[in-house]
Amino acid sequence: MSFKDLGLNDKTIQAITDLGYKEPTTVQRDVIPSVLAGRDIFIIAPSACGKTCSYIFPLIDIISKKQGHNILIITADDKEAVNVSDKLSIFNKYHELTEEENSSETIDNEANVIIGAPSLLLDNIKEEKIDISNINILVVDDINLIKKGRGLQKLDEILELLPIDKQNIVFTTRRSKETQDTLNKILKTPAEIKIDKNKESEAKNVQNEPTIPENQKKEKAKTKNSYKKSKDPLDRKAVELAKKNKAFGFNPPHFLLVECKLIEGKDF
Repeated sequence: MSFKDLGLNDKTIQAITDLGYKEPTTVQRDVIPSVLAGRDIFIIAPSACGKTCSYIFPLIDIISKKQGHNILIITADDKEAVNVSDKLSIFNKYHELTEEENSSETIDNEANVIIGAPSLLLDNIKEEKIDISNINILVVDDINLIKKGRGLQKLDEILELLPIDKQNIVFTTRRSKETQDTLNKILKTPAEIKIDKNKESEAKNVQNEPTIPENQKKEKAKTKNSYKKSKDPLDRKAVELAKKNKAFGFNPPHFLLVECKLIEGKDF
């Protein structure tokens, strides 16, 4: 089965192919069509099986339709939030708007994407820096790791502020009694997808992670060294990546988590 068979847009497939992804993993084959169909899904999947891209690929397609979707992706920690933001930018590259397309009408229909771990999300909701009252797609990645990071109570508080009518996509590495009450708040009658434990690390066998050219590695090393010497909290490479994310009305997602700090789009 190819990515084309899963119903993805040609531009998304072009970006996937450019980065050496030869074929979808098991979780991607099962999840991508369900996300595109707007279904509520509960996915139990092992680590390194390609589950992050299983929702990023279809979300890029949904975003590209410019129907004004509001998407909230809740990750287990800040590092994973940056990983998700990076992948959205990388695989979104062929959907970027041209200057001619960058009209006020087009921007009004652009998606709003918020990515973060429960603690920082809740802090910024309380400070009214972000608004989640009109979210229509929720992704929780992954609820068991959020529990392990002691973020379950904060996740529950966030859920109370979300609208009832939305698409819900929840991942977990394993079913857990401690997360069941929270799952019941999110999901009513979801489709359940369970990926075999033997599919762990499947992504390493059939897909290549985006690689950094040698000249960029050297430049990154210089940036890293200068970062250590300075008190500047910004990860400049991450900020530049966010700037390039033109598919969101020439603005990055609402915020990008870097070194556990909140970097707001308006400050780039």
